[in-house]
Amino acid sequence: MFFKKDNNNTETNFLIKICALLIHAAKIDENYTENEEEIIKKTLLELGSAKEDLSETIKKAKIIEENSNQILDFTREVKNLSEKDKIKIIESLWSIIYSNKDADIYETNLMRRLAGLLYIDNKTMGDIKDRIKNHNL
Repeated sequence: MFFKKDNNNTETNFLIKICALLIHAAKIDENYTENEEEIIKKTLLELGSAKEDLSETIKKAKIIEENSNQILDFTREVKNLSEKDKIKIIESLWSIIYSNKDADIYETNLMRRLAGLLYIDNKTMGDIKDRIKNHNL
C-alpha cells in the first residue's frame, strides 16, 4: 500500500491522477473493457484507495483523462515515487494493455514514453512487459 488512510486531499488527487493514467492506457486502443476497469479497481485498492471511494475516483479520473491532452499531467507525481511503487504502476499498465492478449503500436508507444517520463530503464521495462505478457497468454 502506497499511502496510509488519512482522508488527505493530496492522496485523493494522486489516486485520481494514477487512475486517469490507467484509464488512458485502457482507452488508447479505443476498446475500454470491463476487464480493464477491473484491473484499474484492483490497482487502486492496492494503492490504498478505500473500496467505497472506487467509483467516485474512477468517475473523476475519466473526466480528467477526457479533458487532458498530455500524459505529463498524470505522471508528474508518479516519477517521484520509489522504484518499487513505480514498478507496481508499470505492471498495472502492462496488465491493462495485455488484458486483450495483444499490444498495438499506440500502446507500446505510450509505454515507451512512460519509461522515459518515469525514469524506468529499458531492461526493467522489458522484463516487466515480458512477465505480464507471458502471464496473460
